[in-house]
Amino acid sequence: MSEKQEENLKEEVLTEPFAEIGPKMHLLLHTGQLLMENGADSDRTVRDMMRAAAFMGISKDRIHQHVMYTTLMLNVNDTRHSYTEFRKCTKHGVNMTTLSAVSKLTWRALAKGYSLEDFSRQLDHIRSMPRNYPVWLTALGAGAACGGFCKLFGGSWQDFFLTALCAALGFFIRRLCTSYGFNIYAGIAITSFVTTMLAWATQFITGGLNWYPLIACTLFLVPGIPLINAVDDLLNNFIVSGMTRAMHTLLVVGSMTFGIATAIRLGGVTDFTSVGLTPDTIYFSQAVAAAIASVGFSIIFNVPKRLLPVVAVGGIITVLIRNVAVMQFGASQAAGSFLGAAVVGLIALKAIHWFHAPNIIMTIPSAIPMIPGVLLYRLLFALLNIQSITSGALLDGIRSGVSAVTIIIGIAIGVAIPNIFIHRYIERRKQADVRRLLAKRYADSED
Repeated sequence: MSEKQEENLKEEVLTEPFAEIGPKMHLLLHTGQLLMENGADSDRTVRDMMRAAAFMGISKDRIHQHVMYTTLMLNVNDTRHSYTEFRKCTKHGVNMTTLSAVSKLTWRALAKGYSLEDFSRQLDHIRSMPRNYPVWLTALGAGAACGGFCKLFGGSWQDFFLTALCAALGFFIRRLCTSYGFNIYAGIAITSFVTTMLAWATQFITGGLNWYPLIACTLFLVPGIPLINAVDDLLNNFIVSGMTRAMHTLLVVGSMTFGIATAIRLGGVTDFTSVGLTPDTIYFSQAVAAAIASVGFSIIFNVPKRLLPVVAVGGIITVLIRNVAVMQFGASQAAGSFLGAAVVGLIALKAIHWFHAPNIIMTIPSAIPMIPGVLLYRLLFALLNIQSITSGALLDGIRSGVSAVTIIIGIAIGVAIPNIFIHRYIERRKQADVRRLLAKRYADSED
């Protein structure tokens, strides 16, 4: 076959929806699976899959998607054809480098007119990419994230280092449980138990029980992104996926609480969730702690290295805005958290063009330090001890749970403000870019 014939065949495949439909659907589901398994919300998954479909010559009125947390369904049809395929999403984690790479690939495929083989090869490359950070550095990131939380709660710098040490060791316990194939929730319970016992044991170094390390040492396990994605899915009408994410989050927090409760019972510790969580200052130390926590979580989430300073600045902005709103103007925690997340969400609208990265990579790690993990603990502790606690303590636990939920909703809405209020404008602009790139490709093929 001549080079001209090969080029014509390639163009026919990329303009005729049902040409090579099997490989096309396989690649579309592969794209969606990469996104879902690495921390994308359902709206982003649908959007990137639709962009990939446009590159393959499948118009949006011929493709239908059904997205659930564990299953993707894809249908391509017209009056004469109908093809349906499913794909299971078997594991879930967070890898923001993968999310960024997939998003860039769909735009690049449109702009450069990739063949299906090129697109497939690029997807395989993204799936096989090593993480940006070695295991030891990720462990330090987990330690820094929890240490930052400890300082945000009002702990001392000594508490920060003790928390970071316990959390880093706990990270290796988590990896060990995963390597032995433990059930995910059993692994989280074991990790929480061991990490809390390590924090309890620090009293033999300092001469007294260290409350803040007990509170903060396991917070690297808090499912912050599933929490935010659950709310985001529900707000975007992906009800089934959102409810599944919410249930997964509840099971993770419940497993953490079980491990922590077991540890403090064995250690003879009273209910440490009543410890005050008021920061020692509003500004400098809180800004430093917020930057450390944001960067620590960014390392866990495998954010590209070049964006770590950006995320650190985002974390400082969110936490300082929240603290000023709450401590200077008397706003509620939910309102302050919403305001901080909203400001970063709006800044990210411009920042995506400055740094050429999806806004999720800049907004979510910046907002994670505001996740109210301890308030969720208080609710679950109250429910676990419902037979022995007073009605007042139970009411305080329920109040903490309600506060935690409202704060999480505030953070999720703040981060998602661009999608909620100007979604149509953003979508129209992106669709115009897609049409422009397709028109350019067709014009080049005619030449």
